[in-house]
Amino acid sequence: MPVRRGWIALIFAANLGVWMAFFTPIQVLLPQQVERIAPGDKESALALVTGLGALAAVLANPLAGALSDRTRPRLAGRELGRRHVWTAGGAVLGALALVLLARQDTVAGVALGWVAAQVCFNAMLASLTAGIPDRVPVAQRGGVSGWVGVPQSLGLVLGAVLVTALVTGNAAGYVAVAAAVLLLSLPFALLTADDPLPRGHRPALRARALLASMWVDPRRHPDFAWAWITRFLVQLGNALGTLYLLYFLADGVRHPDPEGGLLILILLYTLGTALTAVVSGRLSDRSGRRKAYVIVSGVVMAVAATLLAAAPVWSTAVIAALLLGAGYGVYLSVDAALITQVLPAATDRAKDLGVINIANSAPQVLGPALSAPIVVHLGGYPTLYAVTAAVTLLGSALVLRIRSVP
Repeated sequence: MPVRRGWIALIFAANLGVWMAFFTPIQVLLPQQVERIAPGDKESALALVTGLGALAAVLANPLAGALSDRTRPRLAGRELGRRHVWTAGGAVLGALALVLLARQDTVAGVALGWVAAQVCFNAMLASLTAGIPDRVPVAQRGGVSGWVGVPQSLGLVLGAVLVTALVTGNAAGYVAVAAAVLLLSLPFALLTADDPLPRGHRPALRARALLASMWVDPRRHPDFAWAWITRFLVQLGNALGTLYLLYFLADGVRHPDPEGGLLILILLYTLGTALTAVVSGRLSDRSGRRKAYVIVSGVVMAVAATLLAAAPVWSTAVIAALLLGAGYGVYLSVDAALITQVLPAATDRAKDLGVINIANSAPQVLGPALSAPIVVHLGGYPTLYAVTAAVTLLGSALVLRIRSVP
C-alpha cells in the first residue's frame, strides 16, 4: 500500500533531525571548537576528529542495522516493532552525547565526544533508512526517497542558522542541535506503526553469525556490490569537496566573512537540492528508470567541482553551490531508490542498508586522510576540487554496471 502524506512528513522530520546532528557539527561547530583549541594545527586536528567519528559510523551503522533486523522488544507483555526502539534510543543518547561534547576543551575530548555521537546517530539512521523498503512500494520509492533526501541538505541549513543566528556560542549551539534532534525525531518513533518481527524470521542472536552476516558476497549479489562502489565514490567526492569549505572561504577565496559566506553557500546548495530531489524521484518512478538520472547527477556535480578548481573566487563558488545542490538532489532521491531494489534479502534490510551506509561513512574517514595532504602539499584547493570532480564522475558512471535496474 502506498504510504500517506502524514507518514512521509514524520519520517522527513526524523531525518531532518538526524542530519542536523550529523552536518551542523561537521560544518560549523567542530571547526569552531577545534580552531579554538588548536589554532595552529586546525586542519590536522579537524581531520583526526572527523575521521575517528566516521570510523565509528562505519562500524556502528551496519551492526545497529543487523540488530534492528533481529530486535524483539516487549512492553507490558506486548511485543513492539523492531525499528522504532532504535530510532528513539539513538535520538536520546545522541542528544546526550552532543551536550557532553559541548563541554570538551581538548582535541582528545572532542574526538571521544564526536565518536559517541556518531555511534548513537548511526544506530538511529540505520532504523530510519530501513523504513523505506519496509513500508514504501517500489513504484513510490523515488518520490519518497526525494523527500527523505532533502533533509540531508536542509538539515545543514537549518542547523547553521540555528547555531549562527539564533543561539550564541559554540556550547549553546551543541545544546540547541541536541534539542532539535529530540523534537524532530521522537514523533516518528511514537506515532507511526512499527511491525514486530514475524516469528518465522527470527534467527538466533549469535555474535559469530551476526558478524558473518556483514559480508555480502559480490559474486552472488553483483548489483549490490556495484551499488556500494558507486555510492562510495560519489560520497568520497562529496567528502573531499565539503570538509574544508569554511577554510576554503577563509584561506582560498579570502572572503571577509567566511562563516557568513558559508551560510550563503549552504542556502544555495539546499535550494538546488530541494528543486531537484522530489521532482527527479517522481520522474524516475514514472519512467521506471534510475541509472540515467544517477549519471546526469554525477556530471552536474563534477562540473560544479571543476568550476571551484578553475576559479576559486566568490562568484564561482556561488554558481558551484547551486549546481552541486541540484546534482546532489537528483542523486539522493534516485540512487536511494535504486539501492532498495538491489538489496539481497528482505529479512536483512536494515543490515544490508547499513553495509551500504558504510559507503557513506567510510569516505568521511578517507576524505580527511586525502584532503589534508592535498591542501597542504599537493597544490591546495584547486587540486582538491579537481580530484573531487574526477572521483564523482567515475562513481556516477559505474552505475552502468548494475544490470537488474534500468
